[in-house]
Amino acid sequence: MKIKKSEFITSSSQIEQCPSTNCKEFAFIGRSNVGKSSLVNMLTERKSLAKVSGKPGKTQLINHFLINDEWYLVDLPGYGWAKVSQTEKQKWGEMIHDYILGRKNLAFLFVLVDSRLPPQPIDVEFINWLGEKQIPFGIVFTKADKQSKNKTQSNIAKYKKQLLQYWEALPANFVTSSVSQAGRDDVLDHIEELI
Repeated sequence: MKIKKSEFITSSSQIEQCPSTNCKEFAFIGRSNVGKSSLVNMLTERKSLAKVSGKPGKTQLINHFLINDEWYLVDLPGYGWAKVSQTEKQKWGEMIHDYILGRKNLAFLFVLVDSRLPPQPIDVEFINWLGEKQIPFGIVFTKADKQSKNKTQSNIAKYKKQLLQYWEALPANFVTSSVSQAGRDDVLDHIEELI
């Protein structure tokens, strides 16, 4: 898939504020600072479409980007250890929960996981919750350029082994790097199949 046009449309703090549209939505979620905004920018080949920060918790709203005037790429707030109050974390949690379970346009959810780390309980728990709720999703292993290919493959194998304790078959998975653009075509091809 070629991305010819990508534009920021709106930020929403509640599902009711999300765009009223028939277009399919492909959302990106993961722990704080896993590289969601960098991945959005890499996929669209626009360096500053989504705001990138070294500080966890920069994305605090549901951000909609219209792609090729035919589908939405959605950047969701990160879960995990962003330095915000418990009240704010709870509000984000409810917003994410409402979007994932209530947004009829959601065609697929990409769960971003840092490929440098072994399986994190918070990620495994979230992935299993998505399975229980029958949400269509895949796993994107990010930051693959920051370590050797062997180390990346070793951590992915650990994830697969852990998930196979709960799953009969594994969800789709992708290995990406926002620096080298590795995995870009794989993610976009997957989206194209579902449009």
